[in-house]
Amino acid sequence: MLQTEYEFTLPRGYVDDDGNIHRTGIMRLATAADEILPLKDPRVQNNPAYLVVILLSRVVVRLGSLSTVTPQTIENLYTADLAYLQDFYNEINQTDPRMISLRCPKCGEEISVEATPLGGS
Repeated sequence: MLQTEYEFTLPRGYVDDDGNIHRTGIMRLATAADEILPLKDPRVQNNPAYLVVILLSRVVVRLGSLSTVTPQTIENLYTADLAYLQDFYNEINQTDPRMISLRCPKCGEEISVEATPLGGS
């Protein structure tokens, strides 16, 4: 069975309005809609860097005892936690690396290299 949800622990933790720290959570695999629909959001159109905020708010399904994770929740994360979630997103949504074999035209040596995914990420 395909695993679609993954547990994580933030390095610092989200601090809510009452001072509670939320460190553990669950992120689900992203769908095509998760990556496409935020592009229509005016906040993303005005500031493309905001895409990560919208995207993470869609795929983080639980953070501590919070009932919902909103873009405002993601906005208020410490930068270390935001970077962690971005890396975690890339890790769980990445497919197996594609290895290709190349042969040097001068010496004939064959080597294997990892192909760069579409979009260069």
